[in-house]
Amino acid sequence: MSNIVAIVGRPNVGKSTLFNRLIERRQAIVDSTAGVTRDRHYGKSDWNGVDFTVIDTGGYDVGSDDIFEEEIRNQVELAIDEATSIIFMMNVEEGLTDTDQEIFHLLRRSNKPFYIVVNKVDSPKEELPATEFYQLGIEKYYTLSSATGSGTGELLDDIVADFPNTEYKDPFEGLPRITIAGRPNVGKSTLTNALLDNKRNIVTDIAGTTRDSIETLYNKFGHEFVLVDTAGIRKKSKVNENLEFYSVMRSVRAIENSDVVIIMVDATQGWESQDMNIFGIAQKNRKGIVILVNKWDLVEKSTNTMRDFEQVIKNRIGQFSDVPILFISALTKQRILKAVDTAMEVYENRKKKIKTSKLNEVMLPIFEHIPPPSIKGKYIKIKYCVQLPTPSPQFVFFCNLPQYVKEPYKRFTENQLRKEFGFTGVPIEVYFRQK
Repeated sequence: MSNIVAIVGRPNVGKSTLFNRLIERRQAIVDSTAGVTRDRHYGKSDWNGVDFTVIDTGGYDVGSDDIFEEEIRNQVELAIDEATSIIFMMNVEEGLTDTDQEIFHLLRRSNKPFYIVVNKVDSPKEELPATEFYQLGIEKYYTLSSATGSGTGELLDDIVADFPNTEYKDPFEGLPRITIAGRPNVGKSTLTNALLDNKRNIVTDIAGTTRDSIETLYNKFGHEFVLVDTAGIRKKSKVNENLEFYSVMRSVRAIENSDVVIIMVDATQGWESQDMNIFGIAQKNRKGIVILVNKWDLVEKSTNTMRDFEQVIKNRIGQFSDVPILFISALTKQRILKAVDTAMEVYENRKKKIKTSKLNEVMLPIFEHIPPPSIKGKYIKIKYCVQLPTPSPQFVFFCNLPQYVKEPYKRFTENQLRKEFGFTGVPIEVYFRQK
């Protein structure tokens, strides 16, 4: 197991800035607003050839007006339990606070090695005020600027030197990535917690609770993959603050980096235009797609309720309607394991490769039986086909007059590929080229 370094501290002391610097990319949202980070999320870092995992946590606070305060504290305590080492970050501008002292005592009780860091020491003149932190009864602290990176070297030297071992195994390397996306408050984090059987992510009835895309390793019931919970994606016109804008961008990026996208829909609200927009993003990026209609336990049902709801969705999504649609309740865990099985089936469909000989054996007789319509007395002869070596299914069909193959026949070809080889849940690209 790799070494894990957790960064903890009060809100707005610079934890996410340091996290981004250690993993060398802007994964965590950074803003001057306290409490931006709520859930804990992970990244990979290295120092002097030693790799390790970094956890960014929400700001630990006591007695604030933030309704997420208790859940954030729980997330911080979970991160401390997971960690090999802990960076306890404070802020020279605000000095030593009562909350800092409470966190210090919490860390002492954890029996984990921790390193006291005084942040925002951007110049030598801040070194003297930093001596206030000796009141904690400590022998050493580290002064640094997470914004510029100054002072991080000495800290990392000591952390790495104290690791019990230096062997690193990336738990996410080479695994499928399944992203849960949808509008705010449709139950994405509830589903994540239900699948993992723990409070991995903070859940409330307030839309926008999740702000970052959060990755977790899922390894149960014969399946192993990276599960990504994302912030809810609103319409552009309703994104009215910088934090939410960055949250939406993180969610879109998570979709772009995934293999399969689970689009969650609120059964009590139906399939809305923003669900269609999310579907379009996933389809445009050639991702596998599974649609989960959540909160099905809250819907009054008759004989054909499920069938009618499914048909409405298929009518809205148009030509690419070969998509699994499941009706679940994340809260009661109804059909959630079926959702996992289906997502993994779609993943296998997306990476499916058809041998060229088999492809020609099946498809060429179909083209001979139902050839493309002739145009201006010219007949199109499809002579050969091959699947391209791409992450998602793409096929090239070589013929004498590719410019005369129209869109309806391309859709016919795609439907035949789905019928013969089974690409449920996966967009297919079909090209006709000159032989």
